[in-house]
Amino acid sequence: IGAASKRGVLVKGSNYLEALNNVSVIVFDKTGTLTKGVFEVTDVVTANSYQKEELLKLAAYAESYSTHPISKSIRNAYNKNIDTNVISDIEEISGHGVCADIKGRKILVGNKKLMEQYGIDTTPTQSFIDKKTGTLVYVSVDGVYAGCIIISDIIKPTSAKAVKDLKKAGVKKVVMLTGDSKKVADAVGKQIGVDVVKSELLPADKVFEVEKLLDEKEKNEVLAFVGDGINDAPVLSRADIGIAMGALGSDAAIEAADIVLMDDDPSKIATAMNISAKTLKIVHQNIVFALMVKFICLFLGAIGIANMWIAIFADVGVMVLAVLNATRCLVYKD
Repeated sequence: IGAASKRGVLVKGSNYLEALNNVSVIVFDKTGTLTKGVFEVTDVVTANSYQKEELLKLAAYAESYSTHPISKSIRNAYNKNIDTNVISDIEEISGHGVCADIKGRKILVGNKKLMEQYGIDTTPTQSFIDKKTGTLVYVSVDGVYAGCIIISDIIKPTSAKAVKDLKKAGVKKVVMLTGDSKKVADAVGKQIGVDVVKSELLPADKVFEVEKLLDEKEKNEVLAFVGDGINDAPVLSRADIGIAMGALGSDAAIEAADIVLMDDDPSKIATAMNISAKTLKIVHQNIVFALMVKFICLFLGAIGIANMWIAIFADVGVMVLAVLNATRCLVYKD
């Protein structure tokens, strides 16, 4: 645990460190875990005579109280002061978006599922949007489609290395779960090298997917989930091992997790697994060495050869040697 903490991996108990050695399936959330969670507005597509500046303003006002990275990127793109006095009745719809009243107008900002839920037709811009790669944020005003904001995320430079190192460490399957569109999710998954991509998921759908993977794995295998958001807390609790991002992760996710990555680097998971493997190897060495010495001393005592000094070595000496051998865990090399 000390060796792992020196490398920015906080393990909340020896049982979780031991379980890391048996991880065969690892499930990643996408945003903020495999990607930086730093979004930028790359395009604004308008409909029904709305202007780009007006569309951005309505979206920024509706998202003014949200802490989600996508919401922050929209406010950054608008880059003007927001008069919160004209905003009321804000409702955050989990996994869909937000609904707000702005100067008496009902504004919806969210994904396509939110538009479908309220029966809003997004086809006027769909042919153009389909050519773009990024997260799509749809906007409607009083039930009328106003347009779509296209936002792009940046993949962490260590994400591909993390997946590669996990495979070397013995992980059989790497899965990525996300609420993003299939097109965006598949592009990210292919670039990083994950085995399975599940897209367009709500928080409850992520729990369901993890439940399925838990049922499919072997009895002695361990499933780990890696996430950072407040919506990931239920999945982190349900997985055999929950791993949270400590720098950008929400308090709820960090609290629910068994392991915390302090610098949000997914490649540190493989490092923690290697530390776990080395630790268990040393534990087994100590057990075998202690038992061998005990049995040899018992045999020597039975035939009348063992004296007091041999008995002391079999007790105290073996303990001292086991402790010295265990300190090798601290000199782990990446």
